[in-house]
Amino acid sequence: MGEFTEKAKGLANEAAGNAKQAIGKATDNERLRAEGAAQERKGEAQNLKGKVAGALGDKI
Repeated sequence: MGEFTEKAKGLANEAAGNAKQAIGKATDNERLRAEGAAQERKGEAQNLKGKVAGALGDKI
């Protein structure tokens, strides 16, 4: 996948993860907070993958 696609997916996962964490915190739901944290990290990794793809260009 391309740089833009990975970055977009990453940002979406980060936002969804943050929302889950906030809801989990508000409702005292540890499972939801943990899911949100994991999804946020997944998004961060996707965003990084997009940045690397952009830096390397067509070399990958």
